[in-house]
Amino acid sequence: MSSPTITPDLVRLDCDFGETPGDVIGHLASIVAEAGRTDEPSTLADAATVREEKTGTGVNGRVAIPHCRTSAVKEPTLAFARLSRPVDFAGPDGDAELVFLIAAPEGGGKEHLKILSKLARALVRGDFVDKLRTAATPADIVAAVDEVLSATKKSSSGAASAPKKRIVAVTSCATGIAHTYMAADALEEAAQGRDDVELRIEPQGSSGGGRIDQEFIDSADAVIFAHDVAVRDRERFAGKPVVDSPVKRGINEPNAMIDEVLAAADNPHARRVPATAVETRGDVGWPKRIQQAVMTGVSYMVPFVAAGGLLLALGFLVGGYDVADGWQVIPLEYSPTNLPGNDVLIDGTPVPFDRSGWALYLGAVLFAIGQLAMRFVVAALSGYIGYGLAGRPGIAPGFIGGAISVMVGAGFIGGLVTGLLAGLIAYWIGSWKVPRWLGSLMPVVIIPLLTSLAVGLLMFLLLGRPLGAIMTSLQGWLESMSGSSAILLGVIVGLMMCFDLGGPVNKAAYLFGTAGLSAGTDAAYEVMAAVMISGMVPPIALSVATFLRAKLFTPAEQENGKSAWLLGLSFVSEGAIPFAAADPFRVIPSMMLGGAAAGATSMALGVGAKAPHGGIFVIFAYEPWWGLFIALAAGVAVAALAVIAAKRLWPNKTIEEAAHNAVAPEPTPTPTPTASTA
Repeated sequence: MSSPTITPDLVRLDCDFGETPGDVIGHLASIVAEAGRTDEPSTLADAATVREEKTGTGVNGRVAIPHCRTSAVKEPTLAFARLSRPVDFAGPDGDAELVFLIAAPEGGGKEHLKILSKLARALVRGDFVDKLRTAATPADIVAAVDEVLSATKKSSSGAASAPKKRIVAVTSCATGIAHTYMAADALEEAAQGRDDVELRIEPQGSSGGGRIDQEFIDSADAVIFAHDVAVRDRERFAGKPVVDSPVKRGINEPNAMIDEVLAAADNPHARRVPATAVETRGDVGWPKRIQQAVMTGVSYMVPFVAAGGLLLALGFLVGGYDVADGWQVIPLEYSPTNLPGNDVLIDGTPVPFDRSGWALYLGAVLFAIGQLAMRFVVAALSGYIGYGLAGRPGIAPGFIGGAISVMVGAGFIGGLVTGLLAGLIAYWIGSWKVPRWLGSLMPVVIIPLLTSLAVGLLMFLLLGRPLGAIMTSLQGWLESMSGSSAILLGVIVGLMMCFDLGGPVNKAAYLFGTAGLSAGTDAAYEVMAAVMISGMVPPIALSVATFLRAKLFTPAEQENGKSAWLLGLSFVSEGAIPFAAADPFRVIPSMMLGGAAAGATSMALGVGAKAPHGGIFVIFAYEPWWGLFIALAAGVAVAALAVIAAKRLWPNKTIEEAAHNAVAPEPTPTPTPTASTA
């Protein structure tokens, strides 16, 4: 027979349990141990503290509900304290006076979430909170809580429970690497703690994600879009009530988004997903929509850059660096049965190569594939910016405009301009009211035709040459950089890469670096190296810092530090986001210092990178390769020392307490109850 969830020996009244959430949780864990519910109070306290640090558990009424699942308990347990000194649990209306600690067995399913849900419902009732505040004895507290739990059980067994709302969610970010899946996980975890919602999520990221069945979408009550780029095939959700927010809100406020979408599902006047594929956020102005469209273009451009750039680097590795002189001839004139020698006939003239045979042939084939892939970069950028603004009708005009940009020498700057022109013009034409017989032709014929014509004429007759001149000047400026000017550029891109760790500023710096790769100049390769090396710094530096000074970081951050270094070596800056989100004012400036140091060192050493991604795992693409390690070591050292200094000189009391509780050999003993605490 299972034990009661709460008993009088799990209750303390009018106690001073310290000044931080960690103090209170530690005392409550000790109470659970004294009641014979756990032999590992420190493990219980650690688990609840780690959960508390993710999101404060303070709720209305100056109440807090710290909770966890842990192997330290075998049965669901509820401990309660009424505090004589309130403590800040990040509640909406002040420090908490009433604190419940909910502990459930690790393998106990969602038992603690059920208790949490029942308590949360009861806490919105003033009479229940009043009973907790005025209770004279622990037995009164137990009676009040049992009444709530048993009343909920009776109502649920005596009548059919309210049906769950069906919600679908889509998450996406600019690169589809980190934020996409972090938001999906946060929403999924939040939904698991509720009994009023059935949630299915479609992460539209680089590594894929399960596509939601159309049958479930059709039966859904509402939709969540947590995204920074255009939602793919959003017409699948047409007509559904929608809550539409940036992807970071899905990470930081998943419960709030679920609450909002449930309210929208019951509101006949709620905003709905339009039948057109065009992104139309009612609460987002054109500047924000344009920025999101550019991020959409960057997101779709990245695979072209990554695949093409890495193939170019592999071509150099296999065929030698002079393979660039023969890639247009060797794959066509030679074959596996007719391998090239050291001299290759190009335009009737023998050209010597360092390598021959299979090495030269395969190297040329790899380089040719990469070069052809890179030729799509500007067109993809332009085409998907058009898609981000106008949906599918904007893709073809955008691609055509991007191709024209390459032809007239306007490069990625021209691609940005033609993408925006294609999207805006297509959006405008799509708003025309036309006869029904013409309406079906609009998205597939009329809009692409008229928009492509308009963009082409504008580029050839008006914008092409000025944009080409700007691009030529930019390339000339990069080529002319040396000494202090190159170092200054390295500082700037390093600061940008570490400012928002995958956000718009980071992506702008990355776009600047990758856009130059198609030019194939030494200056462009050096900028790419500075971008990639500085972007590797934050996760590695924070991993090193957690190893050197673990007590300055929370237990959750210490765990993240064990794997963040691998993300850093892979050039995934988002590995530092958990640290920055928890302590932005100490972490972000420190990482920016490290990024600036790495970028400046890379440019000073003249390090070049012929690959746009891969971090240390494409070391063969760096020249000189040893410069990568020097610049990276300089950036990591500066960032790690800076964040350690910031946390020591400007301490975060909550983090210190959490770290102390995690490493303490025994929890702080609970004072012997006096007459007022019995």
